[in-house]
Amino acid sequence: MKKLLLFFTLLCLMVSEAGAQAYRQASDISYTRKTDSYARERLKLDVYYPENKAGCPVIVWFHGGGLEAGNKEIPASLKEKGLVVVGVNYRLLPKVTVRETLDDAAEAVAWVFRNIARYGGDPAKIVVTGHSAGGYISMLLCLNKAWLAAYGTDADSVMMYVPFSGQAVTHYNVRKMQGIPPLQATIDEYAPIFWVRGDCPPLVLICGDREQELYGRYDENQYLARMMKLAGHKQTYLYELDGHDHGAMVGPSFHILESHLKKMLGN
Repeated sequence: MKKLLLFFTLLCLMVSEAGAQAYRQASDISYTRKTDSYARERLKLDVYYPENKAGCPVIVWFHGGGLEAGNKEIPASLKEKGLVVVGVNYRLLPKVTVRETLDDAAEAVAWVFRNIARYGGDPAKIVVTGHSAGGYISMLLCLNKAWLAAYGTDADSVMMYVPFSGQAVTHYNVRKMQGIPPLQATIDEYAPIFWVRGDCPPLVLICGDREQELYGRYDENQYLARMMKLAGHKQTYLYELDGHDHGAMVGPSFHILESHLKKMLGN
C-alpha cells in the first residue's frame, strides 16, 4: 500500500512538473541605431518570456526615477503570468534632453513591434506602461503620435496604454532644466495633456491617493481624463488607490492592468 501511494505521489509530481511553464530572460539587448557612447551604453532592454509559446500578450515596462535615475526591470508582479515582458532603459536627464529620452522610448517600442514574435509575443497585443517617469513616457507615446511615427510605428497599433502615476503636465524635471520650480506647473509640447485626442487606444490612468501622491499627480490625471472624455475618447479610465502614496500604489496597479488586459483579450 505504501509503495502504491508513493507511486501515485511521484506520478502526480511528474505530471505537475510537465505542465509547469518554464520562463527565460534575454538581457541587455541593444535596441538602438544611435552611435554615441552614452546611447550604446544605456539603450538596452531585457525580455522575459515563456518558453515554447506563441501569441502571448506583451508588456513594455518603462522604469521610474524622475527621468534622472533608475534602470530597466522586469516587475515581479508580471512574472509567470503567460506574458512577454520587456524592461527598457532610456537615456537620462540632464545628460540628454527630454526630446532624446522620448526618442529612445519610441525606438524601443518600435523594436518590440519588429522583434517580439521571436520571443513568443504577439505584436497585436502590446501594452505600454510604466511607473512615474515611465508612466509619463507612456502617456506621451500614446497621445503624441509623432514619437512612434519617427520609427515607422503607429501609436494606435499599441493595444492599450496603462501609465502608473504619470505626470500629465510637463514633467517637473523637464521644467527644472528650463529653470522652472516643481510647483510651477506648465503645459507645453512635453505635457501629455497638450496632446489630448479622442481617437487613441484605451488609456488606463492609475494614481495613488490624491492626498499622498507626488506633486498633485492624481489631480493632473483627473484633468487629463476629463479632457480626453470631452475630446470624445470613450475608453479613458481613471483609478485612485486610496491610502497609497506614490511608491505604494505600484503593487495594486498591476491588478488593474491585468484586469483590463483580460477584458481586452476577451478572457
